[in-house]
Amino acid sequence: MAYVPRLKSKYKEEIVTALKDKFNYKSVMQVPKLEKIAINQGVGRFSVTDKKIMDSSILEMTTISGQQAVGAKSKKDISNFKLRKGMPVGVRVTLRDNNMYEFLDRLISVALPRIRDFKGINDKGFDGKGNYTLGVTEQIIFPEINIDKISKILGMDITFVTTATTDVEALELLKQFGLPFKNQKTEQ
Repeated sequence: MAYVPRLKSKYKEEIVTALKDKFNYKSVMQVPKLEKIAINQGVGRFSVTDKKIMDSSILEMTTISGQQAVGAKSKKDISNFKLRKGMPVGVRVTLRDNNMYEFLDRLISVALPRIRDFKGINDKGFDGKGNYTLGVTEQIIFPEINIDKISKILGMDITFVTTATTDVEALELLKQFGLPFKNQKTEQ
């Protein structure tokens, strides 16, 4: 039998029925699902002066995601930032299917709890169309990264793209997967 990631089987067995009951969907095809996870890391002005930072960022992103990362280049000249068209500005990778579920599992169970003074992630990162973006300030929260070999501490943005039509549905989907959102208790 082929290997199935833990969160993929959890989605099929538990999350679909829970969301179907909560939002009164008529069919399981209406239940929102996670389409992809896009990870972006900007290297900014550091890559202009030191070419090794771009190479190490690609290697780190590949190690973190388990999939080959690619460099992103600037599309136009911006003189205020001393940026020319074609200069390296970041690293990105898009995860789908099994790689996506494996990364999500490692993010939830290992990486996020390693953040200092972690009280949960903010639920204000939704875009109005059911997608959520989470900012991570340091790449060293991932256990795959050796702290001694880091040349520069850089943050990254992790975007969860879902098929949900509203932010409420997407929030519930991500909560069901186990993303630790902050408890929003209103005081009266």
